Amino acid sequence: MSGKVIIFSAPSGAGKSTVVGHLLKLHPEFEFSISATSRAPRGSERDGVEYYFISADRFRELIAEDAFVEHEEVYHDRFYGTLKSEVSRIWAKGHVIIFDVDVKGGVNLKKYFGDAALSILILPPSIEVLEQRLRGRGTDSEDAIRERVGKAASEISFAKGRFDREIVNDRLEDTFAEAERIVDEFLCA
Repeated sequence: MSGKVIIFSAPSGAGKSTVVGHLLKLHPEFEFSISATSRAPRGSERDGVEYYFISADRFRELIAEDAFVEHEEVYHDRFYGTLKSEVSRIWAKGHVIIFDVDVKGGVNLKKYFGDAALSILILPPSIEVLEQRLRGRGTDSEDAIRERVGKAASEISFAKGRFDREIVNDRLEDTFAEAERIVDEFLCA
């Protein structure tokens, strides 16, 4: 199974991190790819665990050094990306890489890894439900919530038809079951 990649993407708040966490518990051969970001940590996030937190200036230097598989400036001076060194680190252990990335990152990763990758888009039942979930987190300011909700519709429109599979996360138990089935099919292929 080494050399395989599973990509989960969604608008912020749709539940992709919850689904990824569930799958990581079921599959010891999976390893989470830690993305790099120039944003500040939220809540209890720690450097090298949820993300590699680096400055926007350092992120630009790494882009110039061709250190990323993919990267995106999601908002002004707020970068996200996948370091090539992270991919090498996980594959060296013989593990399957599991990604939890934004929609554009997911599309770019699928292009980069091709048939070695399974890309899954997690969708909220509606934009209104997405906004409720973001508010329920209690980690973002009102401005950040408005910004994320505003971005979600364009992300969903951009993503349609660009992923191998789509799952609407309405009931979490159903979402888990569908994700497990899709991933198992991919691993057995």
